[in-house]
Amino acid sequence: MTGHLIVTDEDATRVITMRRPEKKNAITHDMYRLMSEAIDTAQNNPAIRCLIITGGSGVFTAGNDLEDFVATATATTDSGPFGTSPAIKFLYSLAQNTKPIIAAVDGIAVGIGTTMLFHCDYVLASSTATFSTPFIHLGLVPEGASSLLMPRTMGHQRAFAMLVMGRKASAEEAREAGFVNVVVAPGHTEAEAHKVAREISALPAEAVAISRKLLKLPPEDLTRRIDQEGQLFGERMKSKEAMSAFKAFFGRKRA
Repeated sequence: MTGHLIVTDEDATRVITMRRPEKKNAITHDMYRLMSEAIDTAQNNPAIRCLIITGGSGVFTAGNDLEDFVATATATTDSGPFGTSPAIKFLYSLAQNTKPIIAAVDGIAVGIGTTMLFHCDYVLASSTATFSTPFIHLGLVPEGASSLLMPRTMGHQRAFAMLVMGRKASAEEAREAGFVNVVVAPGHTEAEAHKVAREISALPAEAVAISRKLLKLPPEDLTRRIDQEGQLFGERMKSKEAMSAFKAFFGRKRA
């Protein structure tokens, strides 16, 4: 547990809560590291049947803490902006995870806040939730194997609109696109996620694990795409387009 991330085990469920409301739960490298650890340590724990990822009421996450992200990216080598960074390790943890993951999204889900949902097994969203992947506006490319998972889930055209055009989706649009299961009232996503976790936990554990594995792409396919995207992401970070976009972003932030 840290000030910005709370991990609790409740009955058979591990709850991972992003708690940085003053920054809209923008994810730091420490938060990535702790989320990865929370997922990894659940793998061989038979008492943990499900995982819930939540941002609490009002916000899921604004995505990467860009100041933290850019500082790390500019200090790395040609292996890319992430390399073996906590962000990539977190994505690997999601890709290699064997336990059902439920996401409770109440409010904005930006960047990795949206792409991580495609690694989840059940997603609840409040009616005020919004989803966006504005990589293109920063001169970047998709991450988190989203270029593989999003077209597979929602079709090429919808994925193109989100990943390439940077269009935002509402909760109802996300449900229609197939990556949100249920839309609930604001403030109720976490309680509903616990209900889903209890339902899953009451099922035969081995049958759930085998069936889930059959439904998912092989982890090696996901990590291969994560690596491919990461290499291109690193190259784009050094591009004139990206440097200009980040300069404009931080300029607006200071103004």
